[in-house]
Amino acid sequence: MTTLLNHLKGTRLAAGLSQQTLAGLAGISRQAYSALESSSSNPSTEVALRLARALKTSVDHLFSLPEAAPRQMRAELIDQPGNEDGIPLGQPSGRVQLVQVGDRLLARPVSGTGSTRQSLIRAEGVALSEPGIDNLVEVQPFDDMDSDTTSLGLLGCDPAGALMEPALNRHGINLVLSEEGSHQALAGLARGEAHVAGCHLRDEETGEFNFPWVFRLVPFPCTLITFASWQQGFIVSPANPLDIHGAEDLVRSEIRIINRRSGSGSRSLLDRLLLRSGVPSDAVTGYSREAGGHLSVASTVASG
Repeated sequence: MTTLLNHLKGTRLAAGLSQQTLAGLAGISRQAYSALESSSSNPSTEVALRLARALKTSVDHLFSLPEAAPRQMRAELIDQPGNEDGIPLGQPSGRVQLVQVGDRLLARPVSGTGSTRQSLIRAEGVALSEPGIDNLVEVQPFDDMDSDTTSLGLLGCDPAGALMEPALNRHGINLVLSEEGSHQALAGLARGEAHVAGCHLRDEETGEFNFPWVFRLVPFPCTLITFASWQQGFIVSPANPLDIHGAEDLVRSEIRIINRRSGSGSRSLLDRLLLRSGVPSDAVTGYSREAGGHLSVASTVASG
C-alpha cells in the first residue's frame, strides 16, 4: 500500500491546535492521529474529510500521492568520436538522444563538442549509469516516448540534413541527426546504428564517388539517393586576405588550418591535395586540429 504524503503538522500548528484537540474533532484517538501525522498510516475517506473540515482546508492540501519514480529503460550506448571531452555519463549532463533501429533502442550522447551541431540539440533522456560490458545503460526519458512516433536515425555531416526535419515532423517522424564523417556514417549504418547514412567519398581506384565505398563497407543491400550536390574547397575569411588558392599555400608560416576528422570526405580530399602538391601533413600548422562538421569548421574560421 502506498503511504500518502501529508501536510498535517504544519497545517495543525498554523491553526493553533494540539494533536489531542484535532484528533477529537476528527473522531479518532490521539494515537491514531499521531500515526497519520508521522505517515505511519493512511486515513480513511471519512477521517480525511473530517480533518480537512476541522482545519478549514481541502483534502488535496492535507494529503497527496508521492511522485512516481521516474521511468527508466535500457538502451545501447553508441559511442561517438569526440565525446571524450564531454561530461561523463551518469551525471545530470549525460543527455542522450534515443532512436529505435529495428529491435535495438540506441542512446546517442549529446554532450561534448564532438557530438554537437551548430545549434542546440534536443535530448530525449539522460543516461543514469556507466555502460556495462554489454554497453547497455539505464536511461531516464524526459517524457513518455510516444509509441506512435517513428524515429529516423541519420548519420552524416551534411549541414542540409537538418532541413529535412520540419517535413519529417509533419509526417510524425522524429529526426535523430548525429554528426559523423562519411566513413564513420557508413560504418555506423553497417553496424545497424542508424537508418540512413550520408556520405561523399571518392574512390581512388575508380574516381567514382560513394558507390564503391557503400559496397565496400555496408554488408547488406541498400539504396543510394542523391540528396544534394556541392562543391568543396577551402573555407577562408571574407575576401581571402591570406591569398590561399591551393594546398601548396598551406605551408606558409602565417597560415593555420582547422581540419576535419579522419574518415570524412573533406579530410580525404585535403590529403589527396597535399599528396598531389608534395606537401607533408606535418608541414601544415593545425593539420592535427580537428572539428566535427562543416559548420564547426566555418565557425572556427569566422572567429579567427
